[in-house]
Amino acid sequence: MLSHLSLYEQAIFVLAALLLYTCFSLLAHTRLLDLIRAFAWQGVLLAATCALVAWVLEQPHLYISAILTLSLKGFLIPFALHRLVIKLKLQHTVEKVSSPTTVLLSGVGLVIFSYYVALPIEQLSTEITRNVIAISLAMVLLGMLLLISRSQAVSQVVGFMAVENGLFFAAVVSTYGMPMVVELGVAFDVLVAMVLFGVFFFQIKDNLDSLDVDQMNRLSEVDE
Repeated sequence: MLSHLSLYEQAIFVLAALLLYTCFSLLAHTRLLDLIRAFAWQGVLLAATCALVAWVLEQPHLYISAILTLSLKGFLIPFALHRLVIKLKLQHTVEKVSSPTTVLLSGVGLVIFSYYVALPIEQLSTEITRNVIAISLAMVLLGMLLLISRSQAVSQVVGFMAVENGLFFAAVVSTYGMPMVVELGVAFDVLVAMVLFGVFFFQIKDNLDSLDVDQMNRLSEVDE
């Protein structure tokens, strides 16, 4: 029952549910542009969560985190990925996923597992903290599932960033944010990683004429 919770806690639950929905949306989408849009919405929801925590708990430094999150994960990184996909002519690519139903059911199983792991926290903390930890762990595991279930390099990069989003959500809601120096360092690292991933994409495309990483597994040395 949510009726006994404060409006702030109810809002956090709603945002957490929407973030979890975006994770399943990432698993469900097979077109790269749709995948990037879902990731952008995840960034927007993270920024909204950060701003809500900053407003209710009077943590001014989290407003900066919210702005950075909205700028980087809501707009800049999705825009950069979108341009890369267009330049690499992958906008019409439909990624083949073996047993998509099995992947989604595995995602449901990971969510249940996350709640089971977070169950002992209920004795040491509040209900909202237990749910936030469970959903954050589920976001991390679903991001890893996206990593291992997809063969396109772009999808795997999105999965890697979705894992980081899960950790960020836990840090913001459960601990009221990391120190500002750490947050700025993480933001800079994410931006640098995005540039390196872009170079990485073009190198793979030039050498293999594809971003399907399964092709690299089939490479073998040829005796001259």
